[in-house]
Amino acid sequence: MKTIAIVMAITLAGAAGSAEARGCVKGAVVGGVAGHIAGHHALLGAAAGCVIGHHYAKKHDLARARLRH
Repeated sequence: MKTIAIVMAITLAGAAGSAEARGCVKGAVVGGVAGHIAGHHALLGAAAGCVIGHHYAKKHDLARARLRH
């Protein structure tokens, strides 16, 4: 289990650059808590939360850019 956690942490750290991480941290925290409560799947919840948080942040940025033009 610890091996999986280490691999996921390295993968997430390498995949998310500083400019691309917008929404990831907040989503990972929320997803990790939800995953832990839902059956001790905090790592899976954190990974999914990171992806979803990044998606919503990007969607929000695109909507904001459309309003400016």
